[in-house]
Amino acid sequence: MIPPLRASCFLLLAFLFSGLAPSAAADAVVVKRSQMLMGTLVFVTAVAPDDATAQQAAGAAFSEIRRLEALLSTWIPTSEISRLNAAAGRAPVSLSLDTLALLERSLEMARLTDGAFNITMGPVIDAWSVTEQARIPDPEQLARLYPIIDLAGLQLDLRTGTAFLTRAGMRVDVGGIGKGFAADYAVTAMQRAGAIAGVVALSGDIKTFGQPPDREAFVFGIQHPRQEGALLGRLELRDEAISTAGDYERFFERDGVRYHHILDPRTLQPARGCQSVTVVAKEGVVADGLDTGIFVMGPDRGMDLVERLPGVEAIIVDREGRLRISSGLKARLILTDPGT
Repeated sequence: MIPPLRASCFLLLAFLFSGLAPSAAADAVVVKRSQMLMGTLVFVTAVAPDDATAQQAAGAAFSEIRRLEALLSTWIPTSEISRLNAAAGRAPVSLSLDTLALLERSLEMARLTDGAFNITMGPVIDAWSVTEQARIPDPEQLARLYPIIDLAGLQLDLRTGTAFLTRAGMRVDVGGIGKGFAADYAVTAMQRAGAIAGVVALSGDIKTFGQPPDREAFVFGIQHPRQEGALLGRLELRDEAISTAGDYERFFERDGVRYHHILDPRTLQPARGCQSVTVVAKEGVVADGLDTGIFVMGPDRGMDLVERLPGVEAIIVDREGRLRISSGLKARLILTDPGT
């Protein structure tokens, strides 16, 4: 779906994999496995009554993520998203219910963020190629892309099971929401396989369910966006998802300016209002879509949105490094430096 992420993203997982004991309770077994999928190292923790069930549940999670990757990845020419992009401006494309569901949720996140989250940014993402080529597109090149960065040009027909990109050159890229979507589906697959608790972690996109055998909740550390190897704080999650978007994940610097991969659909430039945004929600697809959208919206509008949304919380580090915590997390977040 996207190129491999910087290793710093995995610091969010530090407490998860150091804190769970393999045999913390006599009536539960914890299995921890990892695989490379969706361009990143995926960690799965499965808690089940016995080892066979835990292994089966972990395998089910990986199988589900692999299935979704084959549908959604722009790096796989035969994927449904690749076929949709190839048919832009020509004809509608029949899609699976899962791909249509992701596109529908993407449009929902776009509406919530007033277009700050926009999956039609594919051509602009390609123009920047932040990770691959570290280049700055010229203004004329970006100006030519404006007409095809248009959410209204993505038309879904749920009755016929099709989607249509109405203008030639349009490209959908679901890298900003696909991992959270996959985490939700993987958790469902684990539960169907018999897991009573667990975690699915795709880089900075994490979904939890149930209760670990050795404590009341799963505990995670949140990466500091400017201090490599340092954490802002710790947070317990109970049947929740967490996702972080930051300008430290994929970036390059030139003449003292940081150019990163989170692009503003209004300017087609890297968004400048935040260093990182962490969102906690019940669904991974919501946490993943909103963290990107809020990063683009900026700390003021972004936090206003969070406070209006039920079941959604956020931690925002603004461009000056100031920490903002939503009302529902102030009592839950344990800061590494209480004076922050």
